[in-house]
Amino acid sequence: MTTAAPRRLKTWSIAGDARRRPTEYEVVTGGFHYHFNRKPAPFDLDPNTAINRWYLEHREGSALQADDWEGFRDPAALNYRRYIALQHDREIYAEGLVDHYEALDHDQHLEPEWVAVLERLYVPARFAFHVLQITGLYLGQLAPSADITNAAFFQAAHELRALQWIAYRAKSLSLTHGAQLANSEATRRIWELDEAWQPAREALERLLLAYDWGEAFTALNLVIKPTLDALFKESLAELAAEHGDGLTAALLQESRVDSVRSQAWSAELARYSVTVNAANHDVLAGWQAKWQPLADRAADGLAAIFAAAPHPSDPVAIRAQVTASVSRFQSSLQR
Repeated sequence: MTTAAPRRLKTWSIAGDARRRPTEYEVVTGGFHYHFNRKPAPFDLDPNTAINRWYLEHREGSALQADDWEGFRDPAALNYRRYIALQHDREIYAEGLVDHYEALDHDQHLEPEWVAVLERLYVPARFAFHVLQITGLYLGQLAPSADITNAAFFQAAHELRALQWIAYRAKSLSLTHGAQLANSEATRRIWELDEAWQPAREALERLLLAYDWGEAFTALNLVIKPTLDALFKESLAELAAEHGDGLTAALLQESRVDSVRSQAWSAELARYSVTVNAANHDVLAGWQAKWQPLADRAADGLAAIFAAAPHPSDPVAIRAQVTASVSRFQSSLQR
């Protein structure tokens, strides 16, 4: 009697019995987090070490629960190689915008009163985007699957890209409208002392203390980031265009491509979490109810600066515009 030789596993067996060759995204992403729900502790250290206790409390112990997070997939299917290729093309486009407007001596034609609005609202926004970046990195670090980790890390890279262009813009404006625009200490004083910024500061600094990975995801991706992205990348972009500041408007609008991608994977993860565990609906709703008032107050404060522009926008109208944008996104979480 002969015994059949065991079926040799193919190199992509980690993808399960899919009976197809996995995509590049699946090969380099699926099942890479060996440490989630690992017993007795995530990492090969004493279970009582600080890192193991932290992950057990804030990830495995999160109120957002699923038997299997590996079923989530980033709709953009981004991996490192594809992300770098996409962003390389985006940077070429952004640099082309800069070259175009610099050739026109763009900044020399801006009204000083408009530059004052940029100094107060746009230039300090790099501090806000830095907090979004840090929180995105934390979310990725604690996420229960590599699919979530990678999406969060790429999102954090988006934030770095956005704040770098703000820093460039501050420097370019300073060459025509005053060295204080590129002075980090002067900008920091606006961030720390300007009354209009303080509600945003509170929301963002509280965000840094959202240690539960599920709450960090909800507060960042479902509430605060959509609110700030709507205010800056939609409302401020429109106001810049109205004041002949085509470069600022174009850079903000270009950055919104990253925001749309963030919202796509965030909505997909929210829907997935509820699909695999109906109890997650109330968990997410509870966190949204907790964080939305903070985000709303942040938008209220910053919208007031729009009224100081040479061609002012009504803060009430700006708030309505931001609320409508956030509502459109949040409604997609239920589909």
